[in-house]
Amino acid sequence: MTPHTDVEAVETANTAYYEAMERGDFEAVSDLWLAATGVDDPADLVSAVHPGWPVLSGRGEVLRSYALIMANTEYIQFFLTDVNVSVHGDTALVTCTENILSGGPAEEGADLGPLVGQLVVATNVFRRTSGGWKLWSHHASPVLAETDDEEDTEGGETPA
Repeated sequence: MTPHTDVEAVETANTAYYEAMERGDFEAVSDLWLAATGVDDPADLVSAVHPGWPVLSGRGEVLRSYALIMANTEYIQFFLTDVNVSVHGDTALVTCTENILSGGPAEEGADLGPLVGQLVVATNVFRRTSGGWKLWSHHASPVLAETDDEEDTEGGETPA
């Protein structure tokens, strides 16, 4: 099915990004990022911020980060919520909440390592190219969940 609007096309590109990550398909992830086409090309300015990582700049550094993530993640699944897409000319902004379920390398005798859930908010910036919408920037930040301890008073008692 071909998208009928720019918003639909950006939604399709955004979904393709997360699906490629889930499959561990490095080539597909690479194809979704802007590639340099000449002098002063925006692809030279691509950036990514993964939760807990510093800012990564440049296509090579960004793609290396995905290779590392994929090499050290046995399983990952994204459940996207709160997806909001806005398109302005040749630039599109997607904000969403990534509800992530992931597992690392399996322990001896197990098929899969322990699964961990994480809540992350993300901003994905896309640029229109002749090859479709491509990622220009990805910024993901963990959502800090409030714990029961934070709700207790200093003496450990809950106020009446």
